[in-house]
Amino acid sequence: MVAIDLIIVWVYFKAIHVNPTTVGFTFLLAILVVSATWGLQYAIFMAVVATLAYNYFFLPPLLRFTIADPQNWVALFAFLITAIIASHLSERARREALQSNQRRHEVERLYAFSQQLLVTDNVFGLLNNVPGYIVESFGVGGAAVFLENKSKTYFSDITVQSSLPVEELKAVCGRGEPVRDRQRGTCFMPLRMGVRSIGSFGITRCILSHETLEAIGSLVAIAIERAGTMEKLSRAEAARESDRLRSLLLDSVTHEFRTPLTAIKASAETLMSEVPLEKPQLKELLAVINEESDRLNRLVGEAAEVAQLDARQVELRFEPHHIREAVDLALQQSRHALEHHPVEIAIPATLPAVRMDLERITEVLAQLLDNAGKYSAPDTPIHITADVCQGQLVTSVADHGPGIDDVEQAMIFEKFYRGRDQRVSIQGTGMGLAIAKAIVELHGGNIGLTSQLGRGSVFYFSLPLTS
Repeated sequence: MVAIDLIIVWVYFKAIHVNPTTVGFTFLLAILVVSATWGLQYAIFMAVVATLAYNYFFLPPLLRFTIADPQNWVALFAFLITAIIASHLSERARREALQSNQRRHEVERLYAFSQQLLVTDNVFGLLNNVPGYIVESFGVGGAAVFLENKSKTYFSDITVQSSLPVEELKAVCGRGEPVRDRQRGTCFMPLRMGVRSIGSFGITRCILSHETLEAIGSLVAIAIERAGTMEKLSRAEAARESDRLRSLLLDSVTHEFRTPLTAIKASAETLMSEVPLEKPQLKELLAVINEESDRLNRLVGEAAEVAQLDARQVELRFEPHHIREAVDLALQQSRHALEHHPVEIAIPATLPAVRMDLERITEVLAQLLDNAGKYSAPDTPIHITADVCQGQLVTSVADHGPGIDDVEQAMIFEKFYRGRDQRVSIQGTGMGLAIAKAIVELHGGNIGLTSQLGRGSVFYFSLPLTS
């Protein structure tokens, strides 16, 4: 700033001789440029230096800090006051321009953030992604979202848990008032739907305005309500679909019973007729009767087993066995379903024995292996693993089938339920997994699955280990 004043003095005092008015306007223009570029403090300092230089070099008597004509005192102070006022106005305009640009950037970020919330396909996974969206959209250090109805907190990164403690998020949700800690650079805002607080969110390295934070809270609250509504609609639709399918599949079960009965009756009537039959024809009819009787017996057995398991009228014989024993027996029972699939087994020999009803656990494994063989493409491998996790023996069967979507996963273990895409192409009654679930729960364990569409499914069940 001093250098600019010196350049102006040199140009007008040494190179070009002009009247004091021109010099004053030049100084004033330079001060406005400095104010717009660097701020008010620099401009005021430059104005004081310019006033002194103006007095010393351009107001008579020259080269002295005195003024002979009283009019020049007026001009000198008018110049100083004009320079300061103009600098202040220029600084305010610059500050407002910066704020306007900041607000524009925040509006653009809010728009991008709202697009991420509204156009996401995975509504059920939205809550896990919201903190990451906040960090990505607004360039903050980290984010956390707390939901009161779920009593659950979602973090953008595990490293921000210490900076955004759950207790503080809960407190902000309970009070419904924002909290900003400028020393730590954190801020907390409640998530409101109208006057109701449904949660809160926190941000580290927070440089956002209060208005932007409120807008983020409103957008997140709307997204959460949308996710909750979609979840309720999906459950309602799933329940309606389940009721409809239960009716359809009961008809299917009836059909499953009628098919072998029809074949048996037709074969028996043919045998009872007076039509002469050759020995091969007789054997064929007797084979039909035998096969269909076995099929009918299996269907009746499954239906009776479901009823017994539901009533908990099944007596289990608990004895210590190694899980590999049940796997080997199940592989033998399911050999026809697995004849076109390589089976990979990863079961450590050091696994402890577990108390189980060997016959029933074999039945569970056979059901899982049968499904893996039926629902995955030929020549794709099937993996069987077992390991100890948190005091339980967890056994899993993995396939490379079409996978199961989130809605069907919630109903796959229901009685009579079968997948939408397989209920026509693959025979069955939908009782197998329901039976497997009941058997595992009678052992004190749990059964479940993880699945990805197009990649396959992993069915697993756990059995408690005894000390």
